[in-house]
Amino acid sequence: MEKEVTLGELIHRGGIFKNVEGSSPEEIYENFSKMIDLPYGMTSEQLYNALCAREKVLSTAVGNGIALPHARAPIVQEEQDQRICVLYLKNSLNMSAPDERLVNIMFVLLTHNTHIHLKVLTSLAGLFRKAKFRKALESQADEAELLNLIRELD
Repeated sequence: MEKEVTLGELIHRGGIFKNVEGSSPEEIYENFSKMIDLPYGMTSEQLYNALCAREKVLSTAVGNGIALPHARAPIVQEEQDQRICVLYLKNSLNMSAPDERLVNIMFVLLTHNTHIHLKVLTSLAGLFRKAKFRKALESQADEAELLNLIRELD
């Protein structure tokens, strides 16, 4: 039976990455896939390919300078390996966001199944609508600050 996992737990597992370099989503994904502590059995190449394949289908930019890169199908085998990695980009990217803003923050979702993936997307979308949360992201809040805000606003 799956235990309920929270956004805070997933972000804690994934971590915060600042000044991630790249001039395209593919470069960002390549650099990030080499920085992350990957779950057992997953290679940086698998992660990179999964993120790029999804980006080719449709931009993962959601507006307000935020993108939600993820694989098209669950990429993590074990429930305890699920995570959300927050990337603060060194340079903003044009990812054809619906509001035409450049992307400077990515929440990379690595989930175990579609149900959890959709639940995470819904929760994040709710937080992104809150000005206080967006302001914290714009100031590149650290993990403790983000987790406190999530507890407060979620």
